[in-house]
Amino acid sequence: MDKCTFSGGWALMTMIQRRTRGTGIKTRIGNHTFRATGITAYLKNKGTLEAAQHIANHESPRTTKLYDRRQDEISLDEVEKISI
Repeated sequence: MDKCTFSGGWALMTMIQRRTRGTGIKTRIGNHTFRATGITAYLKNKGTLEAAQHIANHESPRTTKLYDRRQDEISLDEVEKISI
C-alpha cells in the first residue's frame, strides 16, 4: 500500500482552530486529537494494535500506543473506590 502524505497540515490545523474557537471547548483541538480519537475508538471496538498501526501509517507500534486514550477514561466504579 502506498504511503499517503498530506502537505496541507498547517491549513487543516488553522481550519480546526478557527472552527472550534467559538464553541466554548477549552481543550486545544488539532490534527492529532482526531488521530487519537480514531485510534482509541478503533481499539475500543476490538481492533488490534497492529491494524491500527497500519491504518495510521506508523512505522512503530510504540507510536500508535501514544495515541491510545483508553486509559484516560476513569469509570465511576473506580472513583467510588476512593474512601475518605
